[in-house]
Amino acid sequence: MAERLPTELWVKAHAARCSAQGISFMVIRRGDQHRGVVIAKLHLIGQGFRVVAQARDLDGELVWAPALEGTIVPEADADAYIERQVSYDPDIWVIEVELRGDDDWFRGTVI
Repeated sequence: MAERLPTELWVKAHAARCSAQGISFMVIRRGDQHRGVVIAKLHLIGQGFRVVAQARDLDGELVWAPALEGTIVPEADADAYIERQVSYDPDIWVIEVELRGDDDWFRGTVI
């Protein structure tokens, strides 16, 4: 099983990566700093929103599981989904990332 990086550190590292590349990255909700799962609300400029959530594969590696059947949805639908997930698990982190064109860092690792 892969060693798990504390969630807060993972979020800070990705915030720095986005900042360095001029990509908008916001922490919408802070969860448990050590073990909270991250939900990413991906703002596909001009298209809508896609939501993915962290998960672990059978080898313990980090992957992204598509929410809402992986479809692009209006922001209200993305927010409603996220609110439901937070009501089940208050340790969840929520980030929002603006993606333009081929900037979708989450595409390659979605299961």
